[in-house]
Amino acid sequence: MRKKSETQLVIDGLKKLAFGKVNDAVTLVFSDDMPPPEILAKMQLFNVSSVKRVKGGGVEVQFFDRQKALEKLYDYALANQNGKLSESLLQALAHPGNDDDHAV
Repeated sequence: MRKKSETQLVIDGLKKLAFGKVNDAVTLVFSDDMPPPEILAKMQLFNVSSVKRVKGGGVEVQFFDRQKALEKLYDYALANQNGKLSESLLQALAHPGNDDDHAV
């Protein structure tokens, strides 16, 4: 298996922020009990920037800004217009549902 470059890791992370699901975070918010550690470890919480308990027993979950992630991806693609990477990145931005590596 080929090791990904740092640039590709950043792009993959930005794609996860821009297009990632928040289902697991919503499940946690509405859960009465904390799931066991083995379940918690498998949850997709990459998009969560912070979690805190509020007075009255509530939970506040904040997510990373999807628009900022998209802007960074777009800026990177524009800066590298001459390369194949920017073409595939723009293609991924235009059609996010077609990317198999989408749920990274």
